Amino acid sequence: MPTGDLVMAMFGSGGDGVITMGDMIAQAGAKDGLDVMKVEAYGPQIRGGESSCTVRLSAEPIFAQGDVVNVLVVFNWQDYARFRGEVVPADDAVILYEASDETPREETGVSVGEDAKWIPVPFIELAKEAAGTTLAKNIVTLGILSEAFGLPQNNIRKAITHKFSKKKAEVLEANLKGFEAGIEWAAGIKADVEKFAMVYEIGEPRLLMSGNEASAVGALHAGCKFFAGYPITPSSEILHFLSQWMPKTGGTVVQTEDELAAIGAVLGGSFAGVKSMTATSGPGLALMTEMLGLASMAEIPAVIVDVQRGGPSTGLPTKSEQSDLWQALWGSHGDAPRVVLAPADVEDCFHATVAAFNIAEESQLPVIVLSDQFIAQRRETLSRLTLKHEVVDRDRPSDEELASGEYLRYKNTPSGISPMTWPGIKGGEYQTNGLEHTEDGKPTSMFLVHEEMNEKRYRKLRQVRSRYSFVRQYGSEKADVGVLCWGSAKGPVKEAVIRANARGEKVSAFVPQVLYPFPRHEFEEYLKTVKDVVVIELSYSAQFYKYLKTFLDLPENTFIFKRSGGKNLTVAEVEERIGKVMEMGALRREVLV
Repeated sequence: MPTGDLVMAMFGSGGDGVITMGDMIAQAGAKDGLDVMKVEAYGPQIRGGESSCTVRLSAEPIFAQGDVVNVLVVFNWQDYARFRGEVVPADDAVILYEASDETPREETGVSVGEDAKWIPVPFIELAKEAAGTTLAKNIVTLGILSEAFGLPQNNIRKAITHKFSKKKAEVLEANLKGFEAGIEWAAGIKADVEKFAMVYEIGEPRLLMSGNEASAVGALHAGCKFFAGYPITPSSEILHFLSQWMPKTGGTVVQTEDELAAIGAVLGGSFAGVKSMTATSGPGLALMTEMLGLASMAEIPAVIVDVQRGGPSTGLPTKSEQSDLWQALWGSHGDAPRVVLAPADVEDCFHATVAAFNIAEESQLPVIVLSDQFIAQRRETLSRLTLKHEVVDRDRPSDEELASGEYLRYKNTPSGISPMTWPGIKGGEYQTNGLEHTEDGKPTSMFLVHEEMNEKRYRKLRQVRSRYSFVRQYGSEKADVGVLCWGSAKGPVKEAVIRANARGEKVSAFVPQVLYPFPRHEFEEYLKTVKDVVVIELSYSAQFYKYLKTFLDLPENTFIFKRSGGKNLTVAEVEERIGKVMEMGALRREVLV
């Protein structure tokens, strides 16, 4: 019977337009008020190569991309083969593939059941006949999908019109003909695929954003006026977005020659009194390590968004992983305090970025926003009403203090925070650099001063811990199994917990957004509510689990699910692990009885 939840995936080469297809489907669904999540994947090549796009549309709230795909669109079986193991077809999936491709079915690598429907489609031929060019095969496919599976057809037609409105009239006309040709062709297969057709009530339009876009919007909302960065996958969209929009708010964007220059420019901008930010990925954050020490020592606010990718080295530039955790927490020479935040979805990227600026400006510390490719480059629906967040500015000394001539930039206050001036403020002049210093900024190598100033700098984290210890908790108040995770693992874990509770199982989850300073009290209170614990993360070396052990006495009955990135975490993986832990816990309790 028809569905209100559909997952479809498209595969092709660079130039086939599968990402464009996904964008248009996602935009059309968002306009009809559906919950949408669009995830794209592509090879590490600069140009060309394979690409895929998975779109999930649902009339109900969704938190993950979907474990299995209901509809596959394959322009080229060789391109599909590069994503085997990452995209899993449902046993009864519909497979639409290029009719002229004579690859034997057993060599395609598609593992499905007998109920699956294999439908050859003359994508190339239809595009040539209707639009006069094979480049329109993605538009033809949009027509087929909209007609056969009940997608928002009028919205897609409007999206096509908008996309080609700046082209010559004949280009737009050709593509619209291709779209209509797809609709006409799909009439012949509607009866065969009816069970996957979307049926839903149209709701209020929703905002569709990527995590990187949300981070950029958060920076603008927070009052950021200077961005310096070097393009690096998968964070580059932040640079692209801000280069277009920040100048319109009176700000400046600089593309630097490398990440070292980027963080240096950010510290310079912040020192000059302007909220400043950069964005990078793991290799770039590694290059910024020395400057993070400077930010800590000189107490300069700075926001760094690290969009994690698979590592080490250049690793998997286009895939997600949670393996920059230790680098973000501890990557430094010397004792260099910083704050680390972990957004868990697209909306979180907005709020975490604003919070990062608030913390940086209040506490004069570097703040790392630890995102990842799965969040940053996926597009997700949200309500525009949720994009509100209090904004905090840095504290500056009073006019009386400046006029007295006794301004001490690094005064050892009870909170550890000293009001900050910037060049041009009369009476606010001070000396600063990367050396240890006295309260007035003069360099010193005295042990007693170093000990005092280290304590001062770390004391600032107390305020952060008390004001920003934001955590999420889902599921049963008292649970047989409690799941600990962070970042993008939240979505699949939350959906798995909701399903488990619906089955009557006592399962819960705990997800911190502030990773450092560590929310120890909140963790300890949560652990009192669960019997067995499972830690879930995408890090081969179990970085999160080992981090937890540095602060917590984890229960003896703590289990670990960890693996490399490169494939996004699925609800099925989480459910399987929860099920195994529940079985083991039940057996252990039976023995104890």
